[in-house]
Amino acid sequence: MPTETLPPGLRIIRGDATSPRAAGPKIIAHVCNDRGGWGKGFVLAVSRRWPGPERDYRAWHRERARNDFALGAVRLTAVGSETWVANMVAQHGTGRGSGGPPIRYDAVAACLRALAAHALDLRATVHMPRIGCGLAGGKWSRVQPLVESELLDRGIGVTVYDVD
Repeated sequence: MPTETLPPGLRIIRGDATSPRAAGPKIIAHVCNDRGGWGKGFVLAVSRRWPGPERDYRAWHRERARNDFALGAVRLTAVGSETWVANMVAQHGTGRGSGGPPIRYDAVAACLRALAAHALDLRATVHMPRIGCGLAGGKWSRVQPLVESELLDRGIGVTVYDVD
């Protein structure tokens, strides 16, 4: 079976994205919905490990009339001295209706662009599951090029974790 050739700076490994395998500053990135829902998918692993990202997401959504909460927005929550969780709003709603899957690729691109600025400021690597490809219904073949253009092309190392 042929092995996939990955672009420089991208690693895809088996493991848990909430336990990033890297030294130095790290950002754990994941996709959230724009409806304030938190309770299925990768966020369960995040909440089991740290309560802060869920609390921050819920407050961010609750106060959305007075902040930047919308598709394409990103907010970081510190969960350790050199670790942050990036809540990235790139999913419209929580279910699959007649309008197709809830992932919004333009919002993924905007989120990754904003995430890049944070990663560069913090000199951090980025760690993630295959964002937008679980409950959001996205395709990795469409997400990976966004990761490449918005993160890798800016010199930011990315590790993608596939669940064991």
